Amino acid sequence: MGFDVTYADFSAEPARLANAEVERKRARAAGSHLALDAGGSVRLDFEVEDPDDVPQATLTVTALVSKLGGSLGYAPMDVLLQGEPLVEDFTVPGGGDLPQDNVFAVPGHLLKPGTNTLEIRTSDKARSTLRLYRVTLDPVRERGRSERARTAEAARDSVFSYRTERRLAHSSTATWQAAPRLLFHIDRDERSLPGQLGWRTADGAESAVGFQSSMSDFHGCHRAADGTAYEYRGRLLDRRPYAEETANLSASPLHRFRTEEGWGGGWHTSHELRLLIDDGAAAPVERVTWRDQRGNSGVVVLHAAVTDVAVTGVKASAEHRAAREVAANLLDDRRTKWLAGDTTARLDFTLARPAAVASYSLTSANDFPDRDPSDWTLYGSDDGRSWTPLDSRAGETFTGRHETREFPLRAATSACRHFRLDISRNGGADETQLAQVAFSEAPAGQAFTGYYQRHDEGPIGYRGTPVAAPSSAPSSAPSVPPRVAPELETAVASLAETARTLAALAAQLRKH
Repeated sequence: MGFDVTYADFSAEPARLANAEVERKRARAAGSHLALDAGGSVRLDFEVEDPDDVPQATLTVTALVSKLGGSLGYAPMDVLLQGEPLVEDFTVPGGGDLPQDNVFAVPGHLLKPGTNTLEIRTSDKARSTLRLYRVTLDPVRERGRSERARTAEAARDSVFSYRTERRLAHSSTATWQAAPRLLFHIDRDERSLPGQLGWRTADGAESAVGFQSSMSDFHGCHRAADGTAYEYRGRLLDRRPYAEETANLSASPLHRFRTEEGWGGGWHTSHELRLLIDDGAAAPVERVTWRDQRGNSGVVVLHAAVTDVAVTGVKASAEHRAAREVAANLLDDRRTKWLAGDTTARLDFTLARPAAVASYSLTSANDFPDRDPSDWTLYGSDDGRSWTPLDSRAGETFTGRHETREFPLRAATSACRHFRLDISRNGGADETQLAQVAFSEAPAGQAFTGYYQRHDEGPIGYRGTPVAAPSSAPSSAPSVPPRVAPELETAVASLAETARTLAALAAQLRKH
């Protein structure tokens, strides 16, 4: 390989270094970069194990020359290796607008075993400042290796805080005014920094910003809840790695989601998504969009996470056993049904555990709309003997077959394990039927629905549910390192999918 990943990243103080030691002269840290005045220099020492493996190397110097008022700046640079010039009096293009990646070939014969010295100098005649952002060096056959490693390392500091300003859009007299601090963290374990970020709060306000590659600044726009539009910009105050204490940095909630990606006709376990955005607004965030520096992008819409409660048993006052249209079909997600030969009926459900049910749903059957329930009362019970009315409906209708309608309870309820659906009238037929009945608990935090798109692929489904808070109760189960959990979840999902495939194959073989 010749030499290890080699870079110097001056967007942080102290600089992030890999296989490098840095000395500087007439060069000062300036937030996102080093500022080299006339006659300034940066010396970078790096180690090479076997130069014979490197016929040529690729050197990338990311830099910018500051302007002279409204004119182009002047700060030519020399780049030397072991004192031999690679380039002299080089002018960084761009005129002081954006940092440029300047790529140079390094002849392999200039490399030597052990310590090598790279030096970047500004001319004594420079009239403006050379801003040096980063330096990377790779064997020519592995171009980009060090930049990828640098980006992954930089992405570990994924909690960002910015000092922000706003000014009225399209105003020739408006001045920048201080705005609330922006604090955010978004991470789905891909080790990539954000390039763009957008969010909307529940009061209708929304913002969209783009970041410098070093994350030192952002620029964008903001629309307030009253519709007023602003320019929006910010400068980095602080960045730090994610830790358990991150949730204490803001009054806004830190969301942690267990996620799934939808492709190939099914849902597959993905990495945990952590999400925190605090722009000083009182209203909570309800939608987030982002694009990272690798080109991956996503959208999530936050909503209440309602959890279905497992039902372990159901009994009916009557059922059509000859046609297998029995009460147990109400717990099946296939298109079966329950049928009772009467205009009224009663269904008793037993849950797997006591639950404070917030809503229930009924699904109409396949035919005869006049068999649909119209009037009913839902009761709850702790012991299956004493019943308390929870919800009553009258004159309800279903607009189609296999239509699922959800009915929220109008008041909070205590946890019950038994529920009774007492149907007192249907649509006018001599029989009563349903395809499915389900119960849901009160919202447990927030879930999200959205999509995700990798830079070289099409969009896929993306959804998430809250990560359960850790239990304080002692456990005899062996501990699992956090980094192993996603791998185990992926393995379980894969085994489950394999089991379904084998079951389907077995069914086909039985038919033949």
